Amino acid sequence: MKSIAIIGITGSIGLSTIDVVRKHPDKFKITLATSHNKVDQLKSLIKEFNIPQAVITNCKFNNKNKGIMYGQESLLQILEDEKFDVVINAVSGSAGLIYSYHILKNNHKLALANKESLVMAGHILTGMSSNIIPIDSEHSALFQIMNGLKPNDVKKAILTASGGPFLDTPLNQFDHITPEQALQHPTWSMGNKITIDSATMFNKGLEAIEAHWLFGFDYSQIQAVIHPQSIVHSMIECQDGSILTQMSIPSMQLPILYALTYPHHIKSDLTKTNICDLPPLIFLPIEKTRFPLYYLTIEAGISGGLIPTALNAANEAAIKLFFEGKINFPQIYEIIDNYLNDFNNITDPDIDTILDANKYVFNEVYQSL
Repeated sequence: MKSIAIIGITGSIGLSTIDVVRKHPDKFKITLATSHNKVDQLKSLIKEFNIPQAVITNCKFNNKNKGIMYGQESLLQILEDEKFDVVINAVSGSAGLIYSYHILKNNHKLALANKESLVMAGHILTGMSSNIIPIDSEHSALFQIMNGLKPNDVKKAILTASGGPFLDTPLNQFDHITPEQALQHPTWSMGNKITIDSATMFNKGLEAIEAHWLFGFDYSQIQAVIHPQSIVHSMIECQDGSILTQMSIPSMQLPILYALTYPHHIKSDLTKTNICDLPPLIFLPIEKTRFPLYYLTIEAGISGGLIPTALNAANEAAIKLFFEGKINFPQIYEIIDNYLNDFNNITDPDIDTILDANKYVFNEVYQSL
């Protein structure tokens, strides 16, 4: 039985992991669980799964609940003192980087759902360990397809994107898009930030940067296409013209299960895909006029250094401004683009420089309006 730590258990990925554990109680034991501020939900999960260690990472909470520790430092200390077979980082946004860093620093196997970790510090994390297993459906697909392939076999990695809720929305209506409309993702149920990132296609740019660090692909080898059905999760085009793919109905339980059981595909009925019931599969290019943030993100990845951190922090600030009604939907891109135009890059930042820059850029962008 594998010992699992779930950082961010009350988020969408954490709750999907819970579904996997419920289905396979003989294979996985949750021995550490964390949430940022959902105390009651965490307490319920502690009781259901008899979880011996739990942390609320928001330091604003007081320790009034028996069996729960509080503050980020408590979690970092546990990661240093204890040993887990797999640690899942399911934290959303840039807040997840510090945990990925300490998970690898303490020689744990990292099941990574926090793409910002590699976007901001891929040059550091991939140099620390090869013990990173991706949970994102696109990178899990690539991870499975690449098993048995050599780097020289690969001509191109192809990521798929649903296209989000505004694939067919007339461009002249983008100024009037509301946060509520942007949160209506057509195929996936996710947290608020990643759902907005999917609507702008920023998320797919982050995944291209992540693929660069996970698999060593040059950016010229990475392509993204729109695939509204979300059945094909990624593809590899080989040098001989063969295209290999991983397919299933949209389900985060499947990549989570594979991350927990790698290198095996165990028997499970969590996800069932009847090939005869699938709709026609469509693939479309990503229009730059509709999704300019995707292309800006690729440029940031190519620039490297501290630019991806600045990009991500500016995006997080812009999303907050969008939710607060201070900017409209197209201004998310405009704010990020304008900020990066005047940003002074650092080519090889250390972890402290990255964390400091992340806070600075977020505050500067957010307070600019």
